[in-house]
Amino acid sequence: MRLIDTFPTDKIGNLEYRPGRALPFGASLIDGGVNFSIYSKEATSCTLVLFHHGQKKPFAEIPFKEEFKIGNVYAMMVFGIDIESTEYGYRFDGVMDKKKGLWFDKEKIVLDPYAKSVSGRSRWGEKPDFNDPFPHRGQLIREDYDWEGDKPPRLRQKDLVIYEMHVRSFTQNENSAVRHRGTYAGITEKIPYLKKLGINCVELLPIFEFDEFENYREIEGRKLYNYWGYSTVDFFAPKAGYAASAPFGMEADELKNMVKKLHAEGIEIILDVVFNHTAEGNENGPYISYRGIDNRTYYLLTPDGYYYNFSGCGNTLNCNNAVVRNMILDCLRYWVSSYHIDGFRFDLASILTRDQNGAPMMSPPLIESLAHDPILGGCKLIAEAWDAGGLYQVGSFPSWNRWAEWNGKYRDCVREFIKGNADAAVELYWRIGGSADLYGARSPEVSVNFLTCHDGFTLYDLVSYNGKHNEANGEDGRDGCDDNHSWNCGAEGESPDKEIYDLRQRQIRNAMTILLTSRGVPMLLSGDEFANTQYGNNNAYCQDNEISWLDWDRAIEYGDLTKYISDLIAFRKAHPVLRTSDFNMEHNGTGYPELSFHSERAWEYDQMGPRLVLGYMFAEDHARFGLKKDSFIYVGLNAHWEDHEMELPILPEGYKWYLQADSSSGRSFAPGKGKPFTSGKLFLPSRSSAVLLGYMK
Repeated sequence: MRLIDTFPTDKIGNLEYRPGRALPFGASLIDGGVNFSIYSKEATSCTLVLFHHGQKKPFAEIPFKEEFKIGNVYAMMVFGIDIESTEYGYRFDGVMDKKKGLWFDKEKIVLDPYAKSVSGRSRWGEKPDFNDPFPHRGQLIREDYDWEGDKPPRLRQKDLVIYEMHVRSFTQNENSAVRHRGTYAGITEKIPYLKKLGINCVELLPIFEFDEFENYREIEGRKLYNYWGYSTVDFFAPKAGYAASAPFGMEADELKNMVKKLHAEGIEIILDVVFNHTAEGNENGPYISYRGIDNRTYYLLTPDGYYYNFSGCGNTLNCNNAVVRNMILDCLRYWVSSYHIDGFRFDLASILTRDQNGAPMMSPPLIESLAHDPILGGCKLIAEAWDAGGLYQVGSFPSWNRWAEWNGKYRDCVREFIKGNADAAVELYWRIGGSADLYGARSPEVSVNFLTCHDGFTLYDLVSYNGKHNEANGEDGRDGCDDNHSWNCGAEGESPDKEIYDLRQRQIRNAMTILLTSRGVPMLLSGDEFANTQYGNNNAYCQDNEISWLDWDRAIEYGDLTKYISDLIAFRKAHPVLRTSDFNMEHNGTGYPELSFHSERAWEYDQMGPRLVLGYMFAEDHARFGLKKDSFIYVGLNAHWEDHEMELPILPEGYKWYLQADSSSGRSFAPGKGKPFTSGKLFLPSRSSAVLLGYMK
């Protein structure tokens, strides 16, 4: 028997309907029907538009009666809908006055901002009808996935080893050896590889529904897409084109299955989220959703009605408006509760700190709300602490002791040092120790250390190209960063010269040695572990081809490099002194400083002096870290073009040094399996590094 407050009061065709419930927003399944709820402050009327799947014309349009409106929310229950075959949208009427920021047009059908599934892009790269006035339609889904007792791994942030990847790029290449290439299912097939490498957290480039055909073009026969997806159409719906099962309406289940399988292997998942702008662009952009629903609520507008563009993508979401702020909170809560997501990385997060006039705020309400939200309480929150408008907040992003940051200063400093800039050593001192100069009042785990990410050179290209080679993007080289801090080791691009080949391998190993022995949270770019290349393209945002796809044949060619990095990851996991929650450099129970720096002579170090050769030692106190015995870790770095010899610190009686990794030879050992090292000095050939472990057997 239907509850009394769900009895229909009106009828249209075969459908019955009645006043709805204002919350939750979106389309929610109820007994025998669907509750539709949507907000608009300034519209004068709203109409629900229903389609049969794939049909151009709606089969029903139901205006919201005045009594169906609660405050600024239009709410209606509709009974008799076939959930599996229905698509929906809305028409809003109101004032059209663009100079005042009002864009209402009742001829337009717009997408529900809370739609949990979006039709029209279920097969990646399948050309849509560009003349379709309503290409992105809401779909109804059942929240009935069987999680089989899944729960998040709840890893401590300081223990993470993050692996950034693009869902499609990771397995789309034919040599990826997976059945469902370029999909969530493809990632699931690669979980054993991730486990063997030592990854315990994957960070996915945007998977909220976007339109790969935004700004689509063809240049010299090459199809260029909105490939990365940093232009969101709908924040609540997974990208259907990334699911092998999307043509059957199963993209949500496929994504959830991937999450469940990752969790079963102790691997967390972080989503790269883009709340700074939408796919609607500037004044010349399309009507998709927000513009036609309540433009002045959703976007930052100038006094004459134009869009502020702090994102560099045409518009800027008005994130600190209470309605938009609640939408973002609802969105993230949904992904955590319905998809079991473990954390979020916020693209151009500094935009989220701007007020309605674009000025940065000391205590931005959205950032504070996210920090204290009870449902997000177990989530990792990571900020890309800058934006396209010039606001750079690395080290000063508002945090409430909850937010971590991509440490762009770490990236630039390490790049400068390994290429041979002696002045970078002054800053490197801070970066290796966890960036206390930036986060001293907080913790090293706030610093997400990285050398490369999706945006820029791969690690192999960083040591193979002096300049970007973005010709394939068709923008005459105007796109992409010009200041890459890269060095090609003597030849631009691929080279048959063995000395150059060997030097590049050393440089990659040197970079990874620093990254994986620094305090903070390391992040690797997928494919860097086997020298993946983008052929010098440092902005492959539009390339759905061999430029972006990982070349898994290189995993065979550079297998020794992969082992080297895997061994360093395992070494990091075995030694908690590398993963502390504090910046301690004082003497501990070992009788030594917990972190000390050295020149060619042990214990001599001028922190303010430029240098290309240095060593640093961690003293691991067994009592402090809950281990069976003390140990010592010494890392020697030589970024000079000449050989050097390092005097090693003298260990306590009975302790000996063991070689753990040597970038010059490429040798590396599993934790505790190092090669005995009897000399009191460490010889470092030009541009090389080494890791030693001191302990008593």
